[in-house]
Amino acid sequence: MGDRPAIEPPSLAALFLSFASIGLMSVGGGLSAWTRREVVQKQGWLDDKQFLSGYALSQLVPGATNVNLAVFIGTQLRGVAGAVVCFCGLTALPVAIVLLLGTLYFHSEGRSAGAWVSGALGGMGAVAIGLNLGTGVRLARRNLRGVIPIGVTAAVTVSIGIFGFSLVHVLVVMMPLSLLLAWITRPA
Repeated sequence: MGDRPAIEPPSLAALFLSFASIGLMSVGGGLSAWTRREVVQKQGWLDDKQFLSGYALSQLVPGATNVNLAVFIGTQLRGVAGAVVCFCGLTALPVAIVLLLGTLYFHSEGRSAGAWVSGALGGMGAVAIGLNLGTGVRLARRNLRGVIPIGVTAAVTVSIGIFGFSLVHVLVVMMPLSLLLAWITRPA
């Protein structure tokens, strides 16, 4: 794991509990922010560079990014058993909560419980946006060095966030362009 001193891998129980808390705290979204906080800041199992590498890989492979990230982290720390434990820890509680809220909402038939559930989910969504924005700014400050990475990040952000271009279309253009720019400007 980089040039940090080797640490004892966490137990499967510690992985399960950490990812269960991530899953529970991020029912409204913001999983990547909670995952980074738990895995990098609180537990010190990975550093920012390892986390970002795993996050990038998790976005490229099919499936839900945050589930892929949990599987990546579990695999890095404890192999296949770690991957299974992180997946189960991350998904078990949110699935139970969503099923419970869905049942409550659909059985309320427009009464106050339905309005309460809608309001709670809207609030969780707002918190998730704030967490993701804060994590993005923190990681950008630490990891974006130089004009080209900042320019590529700005171009992707403006293309998707302001102009509303499809993520797929932006990636098809920006990935080869950013790789070419990195290759051209690499140290000799």
